Amino acid sequence: MKDNAVFRGRFLAFVLLLPSLIILTIFLYYPTIQGMVLSLYRANLFLGTRRFIGLENFKSLFVGTLSPRYIQVVGQSFIFSALVVILGICLSVALATLASQKVRGARIYRLFLIWPFALSPAVAGTIFLFLFNPEVGTVNEVLKTLFGVKPRWLDTPTLAFTLVVLAAVWKNLGYNIVFYLAALQNIPAELGEAAEIDGAGPIQQFFSITFPMVSPMTFFLVFTNLTFSFFDAFGMIDIITGGGPVGPKPFDNAGLTTIMIYQVSEDGFGGSGNSGLAAALGNIILLIVATITFLQFRYGARRVQYGEN
Repeated sequence: MKDNAVFRGRFLAFVLLLPSLIILTIFLYYPTIQGMVLSLYRANLFLGTRRFIGLENFKSLFVGTLSPRYIQVVGQSFIFSALVVILGICLSVALATLASQKVRGARIYRLFLIWPFALSPAVAGTIFLFLFNPEVGTVNEVLKTLFGVKPRWLDTPTLAFTLVVLAAVWKNLGYNIVFYLAALQNIPAELGEAAEIDGAGPIQQFFSITFPMVSPMTFFLVFTNLTFSFFDAFGMIDIITGGGPVGPKPFDNAGLTTIMIYQVSEDGFGGSGNSGLAAALGNIILLIVATITFLQFRYGARRVQYGEN
């Protein structure tokens, strides 16, 4: 019996792929190529000027008078991304494990855990801005009532950085939990029953059975959270802190909550309108994410456990 699903030629396959290729070319490939080309020019968005300077924009990021600012921003981006990914993954798998238990009202609990994902980063940032407002925020009112303190969340550099990390983790929490709940449902119940017979407690079962069995999903979520932390956190940072406040020396070259994607916006659409420098930094972000992704696939995949073995 012949398999009618097999393509007899490349033409039909190309026709079926054409709509996706057109969309990817217009919204992904072409802008990426244009960004690479733009990074070779000194361009001003507002004046409309453009002059070819080669790799000078990349050199300016790490050598010269502007380099301290960009080096600080790159370092902050790595710290921010690491915290968002690690805290987000750990908290998500723990909450998903609890939410997967057979208890009354479990669907309601899951709904409350998932709903933050439906919010845009700007809306999530607005919620945190109101909650942690130093003067009238709900969090400070509770802290004042219980402990008599009202932290300056938006004015203190370390507290502001902590706040945007918490906002980013909370925003992406629902996305992670959805995937972990699906992964947890595929774990054979016999494994847990056998572990209970052997005398393993809930914590031991989690680290010996649950976490290794959801490692493929963790492997996938590391990349999605990494992409979110590098590219999609702009809206929250812009709403909550606007990239500030400036930290103490040696962290006084840029706002402590300014990460690379926010700096790209500042360079491209801020007062300087330096589109070429913004494009160069954008290419650096792509290179960093691509490198981390390659290393994760190259070395991290070895620790992923598929199946029951």
